[in-house]
Amino acid sequence: MLLNRIWIGFFLIAFITASVKAFGYADWDIFDRIVKALFESTVTGFELSIGLTGILALWMGIMKIGEDGGAVNYLSKMVAPLFTRLFPEIPQDHPVFGTIMMNYSANMLGLDNAATPIGLKAMGQLQELNPDKETASNAQIMFLVLNTSGLTLIPVSIISYRLLSNSANPTEIFLPILLATYCSTIAGLLFVSIRQRINLLNGVILAYLGGLSLLIGALVFTLFAYPEKIDFISKFLGNFLLFSVIISFILLAVRSKINVYESFIDGAKGGFEVAIKIIPYLIAILAAVAVFRASGAMGGVMDGVRYALQAFGVECMQIADALPTGILKPFSGGGARGMMVDVFNQDGLGPDSFAGRLASVFQGSTETTFYVLSVYFGSVQIKKIRYAAGAGLFADFVGIIAAIFITLMFFSC
Repeated sequence: MLLNRIWIGFFLIAFITASVKAFGYADWDIFDRIVKALFESTVTGFELSIGLTGILALWMGIMKIGEDGGAVNYLSKMVAPLFTRLFPEIPQDHPVFGTIMMNYSANMLGLDNAATPIGLKAMGQLQELNPDKETASNAQIMFLVLNTSGLTLIPVSIISYRLLSNSANPTEIFLPILLATYCSTIAGLLFVSIRQRINLLNGVILAYLGGLSLLIGALVFTLFAYPEKIDFISKFLGNFLLFSVIISFILLAVRSKINVYESFIDGAKGGFEVAIKIIPYLIAILAAVAVFRASGAMGGVMDGVRYALQAFGVECMQIADALPTGILKPFSGGGARGMMVDVFNQDGLGPDSFAGRLASVFQGSTETTFYVLSVYFGSVQIKKIRYAAGAGLFADFVGIIAAIFITLMFFSC
């Protein structure tokens, strides 16, 4: 499968690159750096998994309250007309629809820590419906591709990093990220729908997508007309909505005479089990990315990109400075984040340079596709992911291209 080939390719390319540097250019420390990066990646993977345990326990507990109190069923009914057409294999009114909606909502608000445990919950529910427990179902692929395309309405974390890097206007990338992620999401939906022969011209699907498009258009218009509202929406509204959801779950459970505390405890117990399951999958992908970067292969790729940009007459070379963020994002959110911050800290660049703005949009325009595929499929022991990686990468590619053109529209290079 594609993920297996890419994983092997990272190690082989890293070894070949390092061998050339060592025996051709007497860089005798190269393998020491690679091995060090490899071992550090295993520690990082384990620490991330253990650190994720608390978040998993919290949100699986909250989701259990939502299930027992009936909130998830309400969400299911709201999106059932759309989801029954995008996920024809799932029975109508199945509670997984509500969980999927919660996952997508958390992603839209830029709340990755909240989205992951909810998404893992949805993946487990979809696995219960999967007739072949080792092969990804159509519903699982559609769910993950729409997840990895990462439609983001409020990029809270990216704005925070820009603020910490002393950006003069940390929220200015709000609209470019919104538009780039919208392009990525539509691309992922089209790819999977074609493969699964889903009719997107259906009136119900068009109504939902048209409504979403109108909502985004209204938001874009409002923020263009009242730019002072961007900071308010970015910092307050997203977290207000998130906490309001938690409160609504609790109140619905109280109305249903559910023991809320016991319900939370029952759901939270599964957080540790899921965290343990994903450790090997997380370490695998982080290790591959670490050796690829430490060998200098990533640097070589970037040199090639700069040459290609020059060959095509592209005058804005700062695109190449930001590209590592876009290229790494499908493989490692932490690595891409590090690349973005590196651009912020480079002399001659910074968060308000074109490269800094483009790196910010790259960071928000797509999801960590291979991380999501590894963690989500790993949590339910799926071995054959079919075309999920190809569809996710296609959405990422569209998001990267859209990010470049949209950033060029908003900012001068």
